[in-house]
Amino acid sequence: MTSSHTTTVPFSSQEALATLHAACLEVGLNADSARLIRLGENALFALQNERIVLRIARNLDVLDDARKEVAVSRWLNKSGLPAAKVTGHTQPLIVRDKPVTLWHLIPDSGTPATLVELAKVLRALHHLPIPAHLNIPTLDIFGRVAERIIKANAISEDDRQFLMARYEELKTEYATLEFPLAPCTVHGDAHSDNLMRSTDGTIYLLDFERFALGSPETDLAVTAIEHTLGWGTRAQYDKFAEYYGFDVLAWDGFTILRAVNELKMTTWLMQNVAEDQAIAEEFRNRMSCLRDPDKPRRWRPF
Repeated sequence: MTSSHTTTVPFSSQEALATLHAACLEVGLNADSARLIRLGENALFALQNERIVLRIARNLDVLDDARKEVAVSRWLNKSGLPAAKVTGHTQPLIVRDKPVTLWHLIPDSGTPATLVELAKVLRALHHLPIPAHLNIPTLDIFGRVAERIIKANAISEDDRQFLMARYEELKTEYATLEFPLAPCTVHGDAHSDNLMRSTDGTIYLLDFERFALGSPETDLAVTAIEHTLGWGTRAQYDKFAEYYGFDVLAWDGFTILRAVNELKMTTWLMQNVAEDQAIAEEFRNRMSCLRDPDKPRRWRPF
């Protein structure tokens, strides 16, 4: 059973909370212990007492992605790769015109996963055989970027035009890339924050929204770009590349992947500029860097 609210409203923390309560009411969960984990492309709430996480997407445009997340979770858990596990509820739900998925809460040890552990998980993921019944789309590395730019209501028209022009330019440049590694299943947002170390020490892979068939270099570039932004040491990155077995920084196509990801990171942050002054300031910082490729990148992680 699903419910729908026909009025389209902005995706804010308040709207996410309203959707959370409606979803909990629908499936018989108690929302009293709800805690917002993250508000980004999705809103994630932990129901501590229920030991469940609710993941709320922005709109029905991404319903297919929510369905894919559920299917990928079930496949990965059957394959033996530790991954976030959906609950037994029929899902995704549709609540207030938003896809909602429900996940077993992983008991977090509080100790972050290392880049070496990320390299090992990605190497295992990239070598998993894909079952015939799993309908995995081809990677669209620019997925949702144009939509974010078009729908943004808290940026100037000049910023919008610049971002759209940059998007079109990078699409053309990306199409020229010749990837040296064989295509495989890719995570699509493969940074260490999408791993969680449980209290028993197991490392779990999270967030299957961008899961696709594509070039493994696109996954590896995420960590390389974070290194170029100063989010970690060179020694940590070198260990990552060593354990994976490929250094994407040494590939001549990396500069294009870096530019693509900087655009994605900026437009992702742009969605919440009205939520927080610090986010708005960081968005301006990133925009300044996009306009000046030679400007030092002093970006704050969010």
